[in-house]
Amino acid sequence: MEAHVKKSLEEWKEEIGDILVEIDKEYEDTKRELQIYSYKFSITKQVIQSTVNEEIIRNIRHLYHSPFEERFKELKEGIRDLEEKKKVFQMFIDKIDKVKGRQDPTSAVLQQNG
Repeated sequence: MEAHVKKSLEEWKEEIGDILVEIDKEYEDTKRELQIYSYKFSITKQVIQSTVNEEIIRNIRHLYHSPFEERFKELKEGIRDLEEKKKVFQMFIDKIDKVKGRQDPTSAVLQQNG
């Protein structure tokens, strides 16, 4: 593989690696928030099940349960989207490595050993 092509692919791989780092950070932040809302949603659900007063139940649903449930569902969808993004951008890195390895046998050996 010509040096300028190899250099360009390596720069592109680094750029994609930076994107992956950002996706991982966002994934971890979302995962932490999802955990919080999972607890909040579960707690409000349990409280509602243990309450007999319909007016109190309506208030709890309005103030807590419904907003927590909505946010929980949004975060779960966000996690799925981020997992898909991670998979797609990892494919870029894998394909770049594969192309570089196929074109440069020495590089493939170094990657396997390193």
